[in-house]
Amino acid sequence: MLTSLILGVTVGLILALTGAGGGILAVPLLVFGTHIGVAQAGPIGLMAVGMAAALGALLGLRAGVVRYRAALLVTMTGMLFSPAGLWLAHRIDNRWLGVLFALVLLYVAFNTFRKTHAGHRATVEEAARRPVCQRGAGTGRFIWTRPCARALALSGSIAGLLSGLLGVGGGFVMVPALQRHTDLAMQSAVATSLAVIALISAAGVATSAASGTLAWGIALPFSAGALAGMLGGRTLSARLSGPHLQRAFATVSAVVAVGMIAKTLL
Repeated sequence: MLTSLILGVTVGLILALTGAGGGILAVPLLVFGTHIGVAQAGPIGLMAVGMAAALGALLGLRAGVVRYRAALLVTMTGMLFSPAGLWLAHRIDNRWLGVLFALVLLYVAFNTFRKTHAGHRATVEEAARRPVCQRGAGTGRFIWTRPCARALALSGSIAGLLSGLLGVGGGFVMVPALQRHTDLAMQSAVATSLAVIALISAAGVATSAASGTLAWGIALPFSAGALAGMLGGRTLSARLSGPHLQRAFATVSAVVAVGMIAKTLL
């Protein structure tokens, strides 16, 4: 129980310091720290990340930066694919599931490095691109079009499938997708992504709990630790956030991914 609690606090701190995609380290930490398989660790990581995301989403709602209609559309498509991912997770050999997870983790590390080095040039390019989801000048709400709805629905489907398959919240999918397809500011994109993660995670955890595959003895202390780490990390995030912290997260992610591949293959 103590190990699960400490691991949960670590995940919560990473989430608070690095943003919505930081929860992807929950499953590797559980695999290495508690010696369970990826399929077992997935729902536990999903539960912890979902609870921490719900906290962040509530704070975003209070600040008025969550675009809840977009979040609901993405969530509905994500919930359709989350059970399919969970079904696949229990039918794929744990070794290959571990390799798949490591490859996704390497992608997140590479993408994070690329963004921190792109810097100002990437910001200018993003500003010049016209996203398919535009907000009305007077209302601040999205002007719903078929391309906009299709882009958000596809993003939700990918996030939902990955949440069920690998036990990740999908923040590393949703935040870049919202930045690419909408004209939302970063704060609003992250808060909306957290709302989606919380709702999709709830569906995945409920499915896992109903099937009797959720290890509550590990899940409860791990989730409690993640919430505590998230709250404590919010104070540190204002002082430590920046490119250096993102590069450190990317480095840790890459090292963990290589370690997972080595552990699986050897």
